[in-house]
Amino acid sequence: QVHLVESGGGLVQPGGSLRLSCAVSGRSIDSACMGWFRQAPGKKRAFVAAISRSGDSTLYEDSVKGRATISRDNAKNTMYLQINNLKTEDTAVYTCAGSDLEMTVISTYYNYWGQGTQVTVSS
Repeated sequence: QVHLVESGGGLVQPGGSLRLSCAVSGRSIDSACMGWFRQAPGKKRAFVAAISRSGDSTLYEDSVKGRATISRDNAKNTMYLQINNLKTEDTAVYTCAGSDLEMTVISTYYNYWGQGTQVTVSS
């Protein structure tokens, strides 16, 4: 079975930074497009960022564009999301996901998911 485990979340003040990690076991991620989604209380899961198989292409949701960087280290079977200048509206459970289909913002195209890591931005 494929397992994705997120880490790096926590409580951060506005303006701070976090680097989230997604460690994958059970498969090599070099054949999968990867992405990050988030879900705030009372909200549906929303797209944050995606990265192509080789890492040469990325997509970002508008609210994090310029603040977030998605990256991957296929040799370590790990994906990352760096978010700078965190805002209170970034508070959510962040979940990593993989797609065997294509790089996409659509959550239903992702085949496997982690359990999520909580990011809370508060002063």
